[in-house]
Amino acid sequence: MKRSILLVEDDALMREFITDYFKKEQWEVYEAENGRQALEIFAQSMVDLVVLDIMMPEMDGWSVCRRIRQKSDVPIIIITARTEDDDQLMGFELGADEYVTKPFSPKVLVARATALMKRTEGTIGREGDTLIYGELSVNQKAHTVTVSGELLSLSPKEYDLLLVMIKNYGIVLSRDHILNAVWGLDYFGDHRAVDTHIKKLRAKLGRGGSLIRTVIRSGYKFELEP
Repeated sequence: MKRSILLVEDDALMREFITDYFKKEQWEVYEAENGRQALEIFAQSMVDLVVLDIMMPEMDGWSVCRRIRQKSDVPIIIITARTEDDDQLMGFELGADEYVTKPFSPKVLVARATALMKRTEGTIGREGDTLIYGELSVNQKAHTVTVSGELLSLSPKEYDLLLVMIKNYGIVLSRDHILNAVWGLDYFGDHRAVDTHIKKLRAKLGRGGSLIRTVIRSGYKFELEP
């Protein structure tokens, strides 16, 4: 199946160069030269991946990333000439999945994009409305979760949290991202609510709870056993 990408880069030559490499690998490419145009294209098109430059006119990449994450869990790769650790952490806290610094090889960028898509597409099985991960099964229509055929009793927030984690398989999710996705943008309570619900969810999942891992800066991700 042909994948699609939204490439957001204000440098026309760089954008053309990157586009050519993605098209050679059979990607469909949507191009945007600034942040506002990127959001317009994203709202009108179904894309599988966003490659996003940070330093752009009209609206910078941080703002675009934030706006996209309010509506979608689409994988995002940030590209920038800035190499400071704080900038990279900012990207991950806003929900970016990869961070690539300039100069870089477009060929390597395409390879990293392909690997990211394989992680997000190919690990979770689907049967109709049901997501299947080993012995863990989530019926999205009935809002039920089973492990080895045993029905689990989850609160609505625990169910929503598990679904967000599974749909973002292998992706580091910050506390803020999880709060926005599960509790909503208007939530002003304690950020430790995420930690509390993760702990309860792990306990209810039993052995499967180890699949939700704590990573950098109190982020979490759902992934395969090593």
